[in-house]
Order: sequence, then C-alpha cells, then structure tokens
Amino acid sequence: MNEEKLNELVGQMLIDLGGAFSVPLVRIGNSLGLFKTLAEEGPFTSHELAHKTGFAERYLREWLSAMAASKYITYETSDERFSLSEEQIAIFADENSPVYLVAAFGCAAANIHNQDKIQAVFKTGEGLSWGDQPECLFCAVAKFFRPGYQHHIMQDWLPALDGVVEKLEQGASVADVGCGHGLSTIMMAEAFPNSNFVGFDFHDGSIAEANKHVNEHELGNARFQTALAKDFDGEFDLICMFDCLHDMGDPTGAAAHIRSRLKSDGTLMVVEPIAEDAIQDNINPIGRLYYAASTMVCVPTSLAQEVGTALGAQAGEKRLREVIVEGGGFSHFRRAAETPFNMVLEARP
Repeated sequence: MNEEKLNELVGQMLIDLGGAFSVPLVRIGNSLGLFKTLAEEGPFTSHELAHKTGFAERYLREWLSAMAASKYITYETSDERFSLSEEQIAIFADENSPVYLVAAFGCAAANIHNQDKIQAVFKTGEGLSWGDQPECLFCAVAKFFRPGYQHHIMQDWLPALDGVVEKLEQGASVADVGCGHGLSTIMMAEAFPNSNFVGFDFHDGSIAEANKHVNEHELGNARFQTALAKDFDGEFDLICMFDCLHDMGDPTGAAAHIRSRLKSDGTLMVVEPIAEDAIQDNINPIGRLYYAASTMVCVPTSLAQEVGTALGAQAGEKRLREVIVEGGGFSHFRRAAETPFNMVLEARP
C-alpha cells in the first residue's frame, strides 16, 4: 500500500464527508433565512443573530461554526462575528446569481431519501419513473436549473442559434418539450411577447405547477399541457429541450417526432449537461456530480419508460448526434454554445 496515496484519499474523504454532513445544515440555513439575514444585515455574533432571528443561540452557534469550518460563511476572530463575503452571497443567498447553488443541496437530500428504491432496481435492472421520485426533487431540480436558464437562455443560448431571435421578436410558435415546472417557458414568453409558447411534459404534477406559475405571471402567450415528447401536436418554428433528452426512454423516437413537428425552416435547440464522449474525459468535478445524479435519477427515469435507452447525463456530443441526426433524421447539427455546466446543440431538418 502506498501511504502517500492512502493519506491523499483519506484527505479527500474527509472533505467529501464534510460536504455530505453539510447537506441538512445548508438546507436549514436556507429554510430559516439565515444566509439571507447574514447577507443583508450581518456581521453577527451568535448572540446577536439569535436576538435578530429569535432562534436558539446554542443551535445558531454550532451551525455558524459548522458553516465557517466549511468556508460557506466567514468568521472573524477579532470580534467573533460571522458574515458572508460577496462570493458566499452569490452561492448561498442571492437566488438571482448565476452560481446560486443552494438548490443542489435539496437535490442531494432527495437522492438520499430515494436510496432504497434505487438500490432495489440495481438488482432487477428495472427503472424508477420520474413520478416515483420524492416530490421534493421536482422543486429542487427546478430551482437548481433556474439561475442558469435566467442568465443564459436569452443572453447567450438563443442568440447563438441562426436567425432564431429575429423570429421570436417578430412572432413565432415555440414548444418547450420536457418543460418540468415551466420556468424556461415562462422566461422566454416574458422576453418575447409577440411569440406563443407551449410547454409539454409527461408528468402531470409538473404541468400543474407550471400552470400555477404562468397564472401568477399573468402571461397570455404561454400555456402548458401534459404530453409525451413522442406525441405532442402542433407546428413550431422553434422547439426547445432543456436538460431532458437524456432522461427519455426513447430519445430517438422523440427526436424523430420533434422533426415532424418543426416547420421546414424551424430549429431544434437541445440543452444537455456538458460532457465529453469518453468516460476518462469526464473524470472531473462536473462529471462526478452528473454521474451521481444520473445514477439516482436520469438512468432510472429512462429505464422506466418504453425502450429505456438510458443515455445518462454524460452521454456526450457524439452519442447525442447519433440520436438527433441518425435516429431523428435531422440534417444539420452543431454545438452552438456552452457553459461550464451545459452544452447547447442546434439541429435543423
């Protein structure tokens, strides 16, 4: 045994375990508004924060110390006060920040909650449908994706597509397939009032939440409907798929149906997790996160549907090209844009 390698691995495990143990603590801090209070009115000692919030000082002192040890908040020894730096605010307190990551802790908690069900399908090879995942996962996933969509769809992704923004400004018909809670649909509908948007998803509960959101925003150019990616109706100038193609049981069938629903000069935009084509090239922090999420959610969701292709969240561009071009019948395909977390693929009939 190489003692140096052993010590290195033990060090990594201590960091990982610290992060794992922090999952409920970050969620508590978020639910009780502690991060926002620190961001907006800090710094505080534990006693000052207790007076401000009405929460028990002894619990706050331990929570603050744990968060400081994780470097999630800042501790000043000179006055024993805790605060958030600008960088920490961006991650833990500012829901409009492009790097707001608190929702990811909710996803992690949902995965832990679902361990027994996923462990069972390891033995059978069966799937686990999206509707059988913990309900808290649906909201956590929507909140996790929201900052990236808010900061990239209108600013980077749509402008990277040939001629699409001009169509949307003039008035186009748009389908958001696999829309989930409909946040991406609503963002686009607000940005392009001359166009009409419809979000499709196979999960009734998500469509119900999407309809609540659209009613709150009082948007007349957006609606939502329960439908499979292989059988929705309509003819569209633009069809979007945000982080959902790899979850589908028959992504090839979905791509072929989408092609049939596009106008002759229409565009398909597919947003997928960033990934290289080979496993060894995804052995990195992003790949680690996505492979774990894929094991617990993406692969089981696909295997629970017909065909059960199970692309996984790290399918890579080559495999996605095969699905969209060779399987779906598209003739034009390119990577139009990318971020550290996503790649944006453009396809045309």
